[in-house]
Amino acid sequence: MALSVGIVGLPNVGKSTVFNALTAGKAEAANYPFCTIDPNVGIVPVPDPRLQRIQKHIPCQKIIPAVVEIVDIAGLVKGASEGEGLGNKFLANIRETSAILMMVRCFDDPNVIHVAGSVDPMRDIDIIDLELVLADGDTADKRVKKAANQSKSGNKDAKAELALAEKVQAHLAAGHAARSLELSDDERKIVATWGLMTAKPVLYCCNVGEEDLPNGNAWSDQVRARAEREGAGVVILCGKIEAELAGMSDEEKTELLASYGLKEPALATLAHECYRLLGLQSYFTAGEKEIRAWTIRKGALAPEAAGVIHTDFEKGFIRANVYTLADLEQHGSEAALKAVGKLRQEGKTYVVQDGDIMHFLFNV
Repeated sequence: MALSVGIVGLPNVGKSTVFNALTAGKAEAANYPFCTIDPNVGIVPVPDPRLQRIQKHIPCQKIIPAVVEIVDIAGLVKGASEGEGLGNKFLANIRETSAILMMVRCFDDPNVIHVAGSVDPMRDIDIIDLELVLADGDTADKRVKKAANQSKSGNKDAKAELALAEKVQAHLAAGHAARSLELSDDERKIVATWGLMTAKPVLYCCNVGEEDLPNGNAWSDQVRARAEREGAGVVILCGKIEAELAGMSDEEKTELLASYGLKEPALATLAHECYRLLGLQSYFTAGEKEIRAWTIRKGALAPEAAGVIHTDFEKGFIRANVYTLADLEQHGSEAALKAVGKLRQEGKTYVVQDGDIMHFLFNV
């Protein structure tokens, strides 16, 4: 599954700097899925040391990690919901993404003028939220009208959708994001088909000065507190440092990160946080040609996992041969695993676990 996150923010918050850091590695991304993409899409591989551990026992020609697509959404300005700036393009692009990465300025620099005249991340978040809520309000209004017309025939499903649409409409009209509305699982599934931007999970990306790494500052603390209330994610980064890291060798990166008390680039942390926020995990396929990580939702059954590789795999699913990395490291090879009965055969009801190594048998 393609995991796509839209990066949004007001002017001069560091959005372009961070996005350029993401796309700096595009030339090295030939082995990644989605490498032939539009100029406004960056690729962040999801770091996973398990891939290299598998390779020690199953030598291969290449390793392909899972990736997160970061879509550079056209700049947001106040009034975007009414078509100001590139408002319409902004809204169209963000509806296509799985989650919103909200870049928030948490640094002070007299040489970089803030569009609102001062640094205030909470105000900036409110501006973006309001524009998205207003735009979603228009969507909800249209949904109510459509459901009202369909319910005139007495159709029970149409009446139920009308009641749901009116509930969402009222929530948005009160200035609240759709994600904060309490809904049943069935209602949430219905609303998910409406393309509401404020229903998407949010990851706040606090862009701080290098002197505030690795823990952030008073501004980012405010954002973190807000994120905890909302159930959102938070990543602390310095756009300037990320831009420097993008052009460095691995040895240079390690040295620079260590000097700021960091274990990995923030862009790697960002990828992991996107996974967590969206309830995703990875399973692996391994052979002489390649070892590859595949992205699936937590709780996915074996046929659904197979379908991520190709829809035919899901349609014609027979069974999956499954083993764990721990067993592979203990016994050394797939042949040895089979000999000791550690190569399991799983059927259509098997719930795939994070880190499973799988081979699928199918018939189309």
